[in-house]
Amino acid sequence: MRATWPGPAMDPGLHYSGVTEVLRLRPTSREDCSSMHAFRSVAFALAAGLAAAPAAAQRTVELVGTDNMKYSTATIEATAGESLRIVVRGQGAMPKISMAHNFVLLQPGTDAASFANEGAMHRSADFIPPGMANRVIAKTPMAGAGETVETTITAPGPGSYPFVCTFPGHAMAGMVGTLVVK
Repeated sequence: MRATWPGPAMDPGLHYSGVTEVLRLRPTSREDCSSMHAFRSVAFALAAGLAAAPAAAQRTVELVGTDNMKYSTATIEATAGESLRIVVRGQGAMPKISMAHNFVLLQPGTDAASFANEGAMHRSADFIPPGMANRVIAKTPMAGAGETVETTITAPGPGSYPFVCTFPGHAMAGMVGTLVVK
């Protein structure tokens, strides 16, 4: 018995099926009975918790960027700790070299227009200014017409967080928004 018990329960990748497998094991000697009973009690409680704990739902927010240089949604509301999948879909007729869109979520208090202006000369960094990169919470790459890019974030603590498209001229044209976390 000692060679196989507790088996998968000691694996750091323990999951529901591994716990239920442990619950089905049988001791082969009297000396194993008491320790296995205690272990089963813990394993049963763990299995019940794993079965009852639903995975946190992830919400998808789609932002469409078009040749008019505006996001389809300027305000995103979330609760602290919520998982958000931000999808940016480029739509339009212009080539990517002259019209592309991204999503850059900034720290509260960051001036989105100034941030975008500072990044205008940094095409290789998706127009994110190297000296202000520490102000970025999350970002996507650029999406041209017909392309889709995405990022997944966990909503930070309560507050208002600006987001911006950093393609040159887009912030000045109004391609900015706010993530409002409650």
